[in-house]
Amino acid sequence: MTTSRGHCLCGAVRFTAQVSKKEIDSCHCSMCQRWTGGPIMCVQADAAPAFEDEAALGVYRSSEWAERVFCRTCGSSILWRSLDGRHHSIPVALLDGLDGLDGASFTTEIFIDEKPPYYSFAGERTRMTGAEVVAAFGGEAEE
Repeated sequence: MTTSRGHCLCGAVRFTAQVSKKEIDSCHCSMCQRWTGGPIMCVQADAAPAFEDEAALGVYRSSEWAERVFCRTCGSSILWRSLDGRHHSIPVALLDGLDGLDGASFTTEIFIDEKPPYYSFAGERTRMTGAEVVAAFGGEAEE
């Protein structure tokens, strides 16, 4: 397990997270595209990140089973988390120098059926449709 440190663009949100898998995932769902302006690249934290100060955190409940956390000062996307507390996705670019993720692999793309046609990532990896993700998570049709 690796303890990773990270922060938002302005530094108002700082956190540490435990990441046991050196795997990077990408989500192409329409909500992530609107949230970040394109596909999001994330690592999965083993538990909720520990925030130094939660005063700058904003939370938006984006579906019946998940919410998105952002910095209220600079707008950085900080965290996607399931309401049941089992899943925590952190944008990999927030981590300090890819803190502890040397040798990480890009392993999975989800909501591949919502990916727009104007980009594609090279290489082979697991690719899941929205229906496959929903079935795996046991949740609703929205991410």
